[in-house]
Amino acid sequence: MAGLLVAGTSSDAGKSLIVAGLCRAWARQGVKVAPFKAQNMSNNSMVCPDGSEIGRAQYLQAIAAGVEPSARLNPVLLKPATDRRSFIVVDGRQRGTLEAGEYATGRAALAQAAFAAYEELASEFDVIVAEGAGSPAEINLRAGDYVNLGLARRFDMPMVLVGDIDRGGVLASIFGHWAILDDADRAQLAGYLINKFRGDQSVLAPGLDELSARTGLRNFGVVPWLDQVWLDSEDALAFARWPRTPGAGGVLRVAAIRFPRISNATDLDALAAEPGVDVFVADRPDDLARADVVVLPGSRSTLADLEWLRARGLAEPLAERARTGAPTLGICGGYQMLARLIEDPIESTTGSVTGLALLPTRVDFHAEKTLGRPVGAWRGETVQGYEIHHGVVAVEGEAEPFLDGVRVGNTFGTIWHGAFENDGFRRAWLTEVAEAVGSDWRPTPGAPRFAQRREQMLDELADTLATHTDLDGLLDLATA
Repeated sequence: MAGLLVAGTSSDAGKSLIVAGLCRAWARQGVKVAPFKAQNMSNNSMVCPDGSEIGRAQYLQAIAAGVEPSARLNPVLLKPATDRRSFIVVDGRQRGTLEAGEYATGRAALAQAAFAAYEELASEFDVIVAEGAGSPAEINLRAGDYVNLGLARRFDMPMVLVGDIDRGGVLASIFGHWAILDDADRAQLAGYLINKFRGDQSVLAPGLDELSARTGLRNFGVVPWLDQVWLDSEDALAFARWPRTPGAGGVLRVAAIRFPRISNATDLDALAAEPGVDVFVADRPDDLARADVVVLPGSRSTLADLEWLRARGLAEPLAERARTGAPTLGICGGYQMLARLIEDPIESTTGSVTGLALLPTRVDFHAEKTLGRPVGAWRGETVQGYEIHHGVVAVEGEAEPFLDGVRVGNTFGTIWHGAFENDGFRRAWLTEVAEAVGSDWRPTPGAPRFAQRREQMLDELADTLATHTDLDGLLDLATA
């Protein structure tokens, strides 16, 4: 079985994008390559064409590799609901919960599902590029590990560490990883990549030479900071790293409320990619006051995040926006918060809670999760989205339909994720809300489509790895 495990010295070290870049670079060379992540812990997920649910990062990596996304690429997905409990998705379908006390010991069945998926992929592809999770040096979790060194040892995969130099201390971090592993695990560690580098590489080179001399690890390259490569992150730490792209006209300011348990924050990516749209994080009343549009994104724990929203003093500014006609949009969990009443015996133990009452709806949570890839239309524009939710919304009053949701005045709600990736709809909706607030923002002629922007990002990432890393050496390592 030919494979390579890309691990990180920490969360958000950049291993997801490195895997995507390797998949695109090797696919362009004619290598039949597939991404893989045995276990992902993320609330950013996606519905595949076969109806299964996987991590959003693995969906992007599949696009990079040119393979159809499926649950085989991410057989175990943990979706944190609270600090001590996660919902489990196995082979693309929900399979109960995992409590914090069970994390180190209660995962044997999950490991078997992950190993079976890897073996199936390995029988069909030339190379598997596996992504680790967190840090492989978490020796307190080593006994039950099946995503980092447990996976590498099972299939005799070499491991390459990705170190985030932007955090500082990257040399000590790589050395510490090498030093803390036992001899058998250390034997899987073949080398490292430095990521997010800015500056003169000649200044860094002596430190890398000494690091390699002390550890015997091979330096496979130094990847520069890529400020335009930012889409489809799975990590909450990467939220809100949107670039500001000037447009042909004015600026439209979009405030994205940062819930503690935010889910599918990637819905904001397509808005941020639109020239002239300034998307920023909001968690204070003043943030809402300076926004043209406010977005309540998805949430993995709707009632807990609704309580947080109220505690932060955001409920009254949202009500004021509805009274004055200032645009507000709720997506999935954010849409549910806009309801009059929410009944939730599934995600929380709270039960019945009054919502923000900005839309004439009621939400009832069901044990069975809804997964789908619906298609609809708005203002003559075709829209395809995806659904991942337990809460079922019923309309109990007069409202204009809006993408399987409703609109009252300039308060919008939809249960669909991914709607803004549809270029015609996104630009039509932004134009309408810009007119509503008197903004002179309009779509920039010739601006790239969102899918085109994603492809450009993947190609830029692959080109960067081809220039700054030893791609041939990494491929040789994977196929040795």
